Amino acid sequence: MATGAQLDPAVALFHSLSDGTRLAIATRLAHGGEARVADLMAELGLAQSTVSAHVACLRDCGLVQGRPQGRQVFYSLARPELMDLLAAAETLLAATGNAVALCPNYGTDSATCCSPDAVTTEEASAAKVVRR
Repeated sequence: MATGAQLDPAVALFHSLSDGTRLAIATRLAHGGEARVADLMAELGLAQSTVSAHVACLRDCGLVQGRPQGRQVFYSLARPELMDLLAAAETLLAATGNAVALCPNYGTDSATCCSPDAVTTEEASAAKVVRR
């Protein structure tokens, strides 16, 4: 049986995804590719400090990485395995009668799944619903 210390990495991972805003950010990056904090602010309707704090949490857990370009930083998913975790969560939620679309494009061509043009208005709205 795993001890508390052995479970700490898993606790940190699930904590990073336990907040609706962080889950919405991860979902947005999975579907829309890179984004700046300003982009996420506009899409989520949240303050810069709030979005920055949530991105920092995801970055500290190794789920998000930043790519500096001039005075801006573009954030993206650091681990594509996160898509597998989100898909597994969808399967579990559906099995319990709580179906939620976290990765509606999972399993499709990655070129279209993760391009900014692949995010529809419905998907952007779904990401906003997740944070409630």
